[in-house]
Amino acid sequence: MLKNRLSVLLACLTLAAFNAHAADAAQACEAKAAEKKLSGAAKTSFTKKCVADAGGSDAAAACDAKAAEKKLAGAAKTSFTKKCVADAGGAASAPAPTAEASCEAKASEKKLAGAAKTSFTKKCVADAAAK
Repeated sequence: MLKNRLSVLLACLTLAAFNAHAADAAQACEAKAAEKKLSGAAKTSFTKKCVADAGGSDAAAACDAKAAEKKLAGAAKTSFTKKCVADAGGAASAPAPTAEASCEAKASEKKLAGAAKTSFTKKCVADAAAK
């Protein structure tokens, strides 16, 4: 039990350090985009790439820690880590996740695959659209 608590604590500390670094990187990238007088999609794209370049390895490490905390393995871990790194890279300038992306994440958390995942995602997106 102590080992589990230490693992959770370590993951939380790693995530906190990553978030602080990501915030600094996001601010620096926003400033660079302002210097270049970018706006709209060009600013979003530039900022997303800039943040990813500034903290790509940190994002991967933090996401790997999250995946380990959730005890993910194989394709589920790969999918989770890929989405996590993408979200971390664009967190400063990306819009809120789409209903489909959110539903895909929920399906991954439930470890659904194949037809069950497709069915769950379709219903989840339809429910989100109805709200």
